[in-house]
Amino acid sequence: MPANASAKNPPEERLVNLVVALVATEQGLTKDTILTSVSGYREQSEAGASKDALEKMFERDKESLRRLGVPIETIGDWADPDDLREARYRVPTAEYELPEDIVFTPPELALLNLAGGVWSESSMSAEARSGLRKIRALGIAVDEPIIGYSPRISLREASFAPLQQAIEQSRVVTFGYLKPGEAAARTRRIRPLALVEYEGRWHVYGADLDVAADRTFLLLRIVDDVVITREPFDPALREGAGERALAGLEDVAKRNRALLEVNPGTEAALRLSRRALPADQGIRVPYVDVHVFADELASYGPEVRVVEPAVLRDQVILRLETARAAHGGSA
Repeated sequence: MPANASAKNPPEERLVNLVVALVATEQGLTKDTILTSVSGYREQSEAGASKDALEKMFERDKESLRRLGVPIETIGDWADPDDLREARYRVPTAEYELPEDIVFTPPELALLNLAGGVWSESSMSAEARSGLRKIRALGIAVDEPIIGYSPRISLREASFAPLQQAIEQSRVVTFGYLKPGEAAARTRRIRPLALVEYEGRWHVYGADLDVAADRTFLLLRIVDDVVITREPFDPALREGAGERALAGLEDVAKRNRALLEVNPGTEAALRLSRRALPADQGIRVPYVDVHVFADELASYGPEVRVVEPAVLRDQVILRLETARAAHGGSA
């Protein structure tokens, strides 16, 4: 996939365009229609990206949006629902209709109007309109304008842009990386090969030159400026790096599964259930990093309880106790 294609269409822009297309039609869109009509996929297809690579990108984007709370629905063949060869995808707008008894205060309305204006500008950009015109040309009904649904797109850390530049230029980078439990950051020197989003967080995957091994680094733990050096590396090393990075993260998640009890009908239930597996007692949720997952679980407060593993439970308790102490609570 050419570097200039990814630079022209950053991942979050592609995700917004995908949401726009999937909200725009009740009957849903096939994968082929999405890959040839939605901005972000279309340009990469025209630039020579293989259908297999585009389909993998779509599957990753679909899962990313689902983790962010976007209910992407898959509609199979009516005669054979399990046959997904001609499956269609959509975001049902009924999921976002507010109850009639909801009342907003003037300050809340002001904030909603501001957010709606930002969404309006993004969802009806030239790229989004172009994609909808192509979809309409196929004879698929499209609702326009698409206002009222605002996707939650994960923010990128400050290190994202220089890392993306270094990947495109195939140059070695250095940065300070602070792991949990360490008193000071350690300088890492890597060949950056891919930026990937997993569980709503961005990671950089590359060859750690100091240990002569491939490593994946969480961007939120990069604590100082990324320095792009003049040392080049072979661009061919980037081939398939994103797929390798995601496969590695998924392998880690399969080995780390937390048993949780979650209060039904809560925010915790909504967000965790989208990536959960059924269990006799509660749900099992795979995770990559115990500290990052503990941060998330602690943010839900009493809505979730960790049954196991003990190390995760202890980390959540530590965060809750720290928060209580910071707000003047008793020990």
